[in-house]
Order: sequence, then C-alpha cells, then structure tokens
Amino acid sequence: MEENSQGRNLRMVRIGRVVSSDMDKTIVVRVDRRIQHPLYKRIVSRSSKLYAHDEANECKVGDVVKVMSTRPLSKTKRWRVAEIIERAK
Repeated sequence: MEENSQGRNLRMVRIGRVVSSDMDKTIVVRVDRRIQHPLYKRIVSRSSKLYAHDEANECKVGDVVKVMSTRPLSKTKRWRVAEIIERAK
C-alpha cells in the first residue's frame, strides 16, 4: 500500500465558535459564513453547526476553535479540534 505524499494536508479546516460543550468529549461549533444572495445581491449570513471531537474536554462555550475533518467518529461527529485559537473571556 502506497502512502499519500501530502499526508493530512487535504483535510478540510473550519474556524468557528463553541456553542455547546455539555457532552463528554464532544463540542458543537457554529461556523458562520457570508454569501451574496443570488437574486438580490445582498450579503446574507449563513451558519452551520459541526459536532467535533474534543479528547481532553478543554473547550468551553465561547472559545474560537479550529476544527479539522476526520473519519466518522459517531453518527454525527465528523470533525476534531485541531487547536483553540482564542479562549472565551
């Protein structure tokens, strides 16, 4: 079996804010993005919630985190915490 020369560089990375950390080793991250409406040409905010694996349970609500895609860890969990960018105040 041949190894991929680029390694983990092909994984998707998103930055978002933690909205829930009540579960064990799982956090919910809200990722906001701004898009232009196709008809009205106005800037519209869209958001999506990602379930991410937090092995050490170190993320708290309000933290800004970077999450990275990974293999499916459960029914809904497809991301893991890569790093905590900013702690909640």
